Amino acid sequence: MTDLMTGQEPQATEISLPPALRKPRLRRWEASQYLLLVYGITIAPSTLAKYATVGGGPCFNRARRVPLYPITELDAWAMARLGDLVGSTSAADVRQPNTEDLPAE
Repeated sequence: MTDLMTGQEPQATEISLPPALRKPRLRRWEASQYLLLVYGITIAPSTLAKYATVGGGPCFNRARRVPLYPITELDAWAMARLGDLVGSTSAADVRQPNTEDLPAE
């Protein structure tokens, strides 16, 4: 839908991030805040620390002992965690059959 006054498409609303979160790599507590502000994903820094040891979290770099999470990795991890958009709860329940569970012919 175009704006009647200017004839231009409306722009998506930009999230105004605090200056501490506008860096290319974030510390664990900053990554936690970033995921909440940008994606609405509530995850504690301690949970990110757990994921760093057992797996399942976003990839990170180390600067000696300090874990640094690249913004691009946080974005990719959050989008994978959120999954696809669905139009109804029944669409969310549709799963592909696991071929390993099917009996051999």
